[in-house]
Amino acid sequence: MRVLVTGGAGFIGANFVLRTLATRPDAQLTVLDKFTYAANPSTLQPVADRIRVVRGDIADAATVDPLVAESDLVVNFAAESHNDNSLADPSAFVQTNLVGTYTLLEAVRRHDVRLHHISTDEVYGDLDLDDPTRFTEETAYNPSSPYSSTKAGSDMLVRAWVRSFGIAATISNCSNNYGPYQHIEKFIPRQITNVLTGVRPKLYGDGRNVRDWIHVDDHNDAVWAVVDRGRIGETYLIGADGEVDNRTVVEAILTALGQPADAFDFVTDRAGHDRRYAIDSHRLRTELGWRPAYTDFAAGLAATIAWYRENRDWWAPHKEGVEAAYARTQQILD
Repeated sequence: MRVLVTGGAGFIGANFVLRTLATRPDAQLTVLDKFTYAANPSTLQPVADRIRVVRGDIADAATVDPLVAESDLVVNFAAESHNDNSLADPSAFVQTNLVGTYTLLEAVRRHDVRLHHISTDEVYGDLDLDDPTRFTEETAYNPSSPYSSTKAGSDMLVRAWVRSFGIAATISNCSNNYGPYQHIEKFIPRQITNVLTGVRPKLYGDGRNVRDWIHVDDHNDAVWAVVDRGRIGETYLIGADGEVDNRTVVEAILTALGQPADAFDFVTDRAGHDRRYAIDSHRLRTELGWRPAYTDFAAGLAATIAWYRENRDWWAPHKEGVEAAYARTQQILD
């Protein structure tokens, strides 16, 4: 199978490439990535001789069209996904998440190529901490940031192209990913690398915001389950029952790295900060037979902490710049 992986140099996309090559050695992979700050070329270096890498923008039809034409499958990971950045400047999110998705849709429509579109649970808004429900495929969209609203719009475009033009596409909405090779602006790797460099972690508000964590390998295995066995036109939610509040995550990181569990600071909450995400992945599990391998979040977090401790060369060159950017904007992200 000839697979075009858009956003394949970012965190989840690069892990998808590595995972696919490990489990499907006959797959022929082309990575299309804009190589913004969020992409790290060194992640793909160990497999450079087994893939083709194209530097380009998914919103550029002249770049996208010939790559789609020669593919059997497009898996679209490409997205602007940093919530705080979307509050500072939404324009890149509109361009990549909306115009980029439209450009891909038109290309797969012209060339009759299968598409799987990666999205987020943030399109559903948030839940109260004491709400017993979880997001399902039938939950109404209620995005709360420029990031989540543009991802919601991209999902709607895919659905419209399936219905109006009959393209072969599926969508998956996943909960918060963690694992190796995640950019250190993101919540878990930022807190890990802060502790490793002697910086006290910071938490928005009361730190009780809940995220539903899933290991990136479980996410990518689920993507292949949808590609292989999913019904065209359907949406599948991907989650691993990993609800944990941010304070508990930070305390676990501090403890694992030999620091007092309370060695962090609270800061003023950010605007529109979603309170709780929670995924019901019943359809994915019952219809497609997928199950997460990382069922113990504590064990998965410990392995992730070990990876960042052992791979300073991957993240250390970028740490100073990331922290300088946060210092300018007073953002900390989750």
